[in-house]
Amino acid sequence: MPMLETVMLGVEEIYVPVKLRKELVPKRVEMMAEGFLNDEHQPPIQVRNDGTRWILVKGLHRLEALRALGEASVEAIVVRARRH
Repeated sequence: MPMLETVMLGVEEIYVPVKLRKELVPKRVEMMAEGFLNDEHQPPIQVRNDGTRWILVKGLHRLEALRALGEASVEAIVVRARRH
């Protein structure tokens, strides 16, 4: 089993699929941003790479909270599809 790869990515490098964007709850983003300001630890977001761009898999509200705070980068775990 391969180890998880963690990378630092630019917030603007991450594509958020339309399906995920529909799940955005602004109040939750606001609460997460406040948590970041209070140094509350949040797990990294999860992304995958389709060969041309980074695509968000999990962590929409964390990503949007960091974006709202003006952060330039985010820690992300790279998720790979299982090969059968």
